[in-house]
Amino acid sequence: MPTNNASRVVYLAIELSASSWVVACRQPENEKVKLHRMEAGDCEALLAIISDLRRKAAATFGGDAIVASCFEAGRDGFWLHRLLLAHGVINHVVEPTSILVTRGARRAKTDRLDALGLLRVLAATFTGDHDACRVVNVPSVSEEDAKRPHREREYLVQERVRIENRIAALLATQGISKRPSLRSWEADLNAAQTGDGRAIPPLLKAELNRLRRRLVITLDMIREVEAERQEALETQDDEAGRTIGALCKIRGIGDNFAAVLTREIFYRSFANRRQIASYLGLAPTPFQSGGMDRDRRINRAGNSRARQTLIQLAWLWLRYQPESSLAQWFRQRVGELQGRTRRIAIVAMARKLLIAVWRFAKYGIVPEGAIVAA
Repeated sequence: MPTNNASRVVYLAIELSASSWVVACRQPENEKVKLHRMEAGDCEALLAIISDLRRKAAATFGGDAIVASCFEAGRDGFWLHRLLLAHGVINHVVEPTSILVTRGARRAKTDRLDALGLLRVLAATFTGDHDACRVVNVPSVSEEDAKRPHREREYLVQERVRIENRIAALLATQGISKRPSLRSWEADLNAAQTGDGRAIPPLLKAELNRLRRRLVITLDMIREVEAERQEALETQDDEAGRTIGALCKIRGIGDNFAAVLTREIFYRSFANRRQIASYLGLAPTPFQSGGMDRDRRINRAGNSRARQTLIQLAWLWLRYQPESSLAQWFRQRVGELQGRTRRIAIVAMARKLLIAVWRFAKYGIVPEGAIVAA
């Protein structure tokens, strides 16, 4: 972030909501803050405010002023960030949970106070205080769009599970434990009897039939997304596609896991293993006070989707790569223990596995003892 010519910087903080935007702005060498409220999405009004601030700063100090802005990451995504950049504004997307707030009493919260708080954080960050908040690394349009297939598939799989659980729950209310097959649904449903020997009531049967249609449509959508993703991998020859193909050669890593790891993690650059573990929130949280010095649980910051995928992959790694050094480390560490100890150890293994897979994707170093297809 630039720190030179700080006296010529116009600060602008935008508090976004679904109905309105509150803009707090401050001119160079002026502690007075002005607030503007506008309808959500009114970009013309926002750009008009920025133009007016530039004109006033130029009239006061001469020459062009630097306009720095920020807003919190959230439901609005990154389109506003790209719009501001296109109009010469130095914009930062701030991670909301990284902003420090007072813990002494219940904090008042309004859009005006949030905008003023963002303005203070922006001024501190822009002048070199990098601990004031964390700035989100905004992906490019193509990188963001490439995440859509595996994220859509994730939502569709969740929808499939919800429908299947709903069908099972409705049948359980009638004492029926076996779900009808989708291939012979009508015959199975007609033949099914409740626990007290009755046929399934007609209105319940109608609801089950509607749930079945929803389930069939969801399954078709999952297959459609998977087919489109496979076609894209076969036709596109880019670095991400080659990384996905290479990861699929490792036993235990399928198309979906490879896509999530590549599109959510490996498209970014990391200098060392600590950075990549911190990005997924798999690094332990240090706790030191007086004579006490220990590591607490993982901080769970960063990309939760990628973190969950890594933990799932760690469980599968024990099944498909039992002779690898990581699997042997887990067995030596845990032995026959179950429950909480095993869950804690799998998170530690997931962190080690992440670093091993990252080294394979970046440098081609095969994880020790892992089976990789030729």
